[in-house]
Amino acid sequence: MTITSAISANVTKTYVIMALFIALVVLVAYVLGQALGYGNGFMWFAVLLSVFSSFISYYWGDSLILTMSGARPADRKRDFDFFTVAENLAIAAGIPKPRLYVIDDTAMNAFATGRDPKHAVVVATTGILATLERRELEGVIAHELSHIKNFDTRLMAVVAVLVGTIAYMADMFLRTLWWGGHRNRDEDRGLGSIMMLVGIVLAILSPVVASLIQLAASRNREYLADASAAMLTRYPEGLARALEKLGKDKEVLEAATNATAHLYITNPFKGKEFGAWFANLFNTHPPLPDRIKRLRAM
Repeated sequence: MTITSAISANVTKTYVIMALFIALVVLVAYVLGQALGYGNGFMWFAVLLSVFSSFISYYWGDSLILTMSGARPADRKRDFDFFTVAENLAIAAGIPKPRLYVIDDTAMNAFATGRDPKHAVVVATTGILATLERRELEGVIAHELSHIKNFDTRLMAVVAVLVGTIAYMADMFLRTLWWGGHRNRDEDRGLGSIMMLVGIVLAILSPVVASLIQLAASRNREYLADASAAMLTRYPEGLARALEKLGKDKEVLEAATNATAHLYITNPFKGKEFGAWFANLFNTHPPLPDRIKRLRAM
């Protein structure tokens, strides 16, 4: 496997995942609208809700995440390696140097956020800055800059909005049934009953399916960022060694939440790396041994 082929394969997978996600949103909105008797109006409501939520996330998502994480602006003298590595790699990547922030926590981790390269932020914990050697830190920062250059932060914000939209539609549908707010469909009771049954099943299962797609997209972008980082540094071993050290760190990052966990380079909750395929469906990150193996195969 070459670095170029790894990048190409992961980009293709992302397109497939996003196409499936959009199709799921439209399908759920259509079926629930028909089941309630509102026709296509329910579907257009879901689309407008997604657009509005995406607008909020697009412009203010990074500020909310920094506030939730308790991050402070990095200091050039105090965090010299962080600054110089980020500056050098940003030049190599052909993007503006992102704003740099630090979380005062001895747990080892890092993440990137921001709607585009001009409004990007890279955040690292004091633990990762103090522990990694410079070549290893280069691998981590290259990984985060790759997320920025690949517009992963924007993509995952959109995915999060789609998940929220599906969950909201399902909840509204079930509440409407509970309070008896659906319209009568006397003209076609047979079809109406079928759509209602399908709608109930979708309302129960679609949030779970949407979450699984979100996790699949998140894991796929981690693989893509690893490959892109290897391309940027021309030294996959640096990131591989950094991931090994991150895997040995068992300290939970207190600043992380369920809403921000997928942003980090490794699972901030230090959850057990399951080996079973079914269990891996529910992990926010790919298994570290698999990531390290892929890097060393490049």
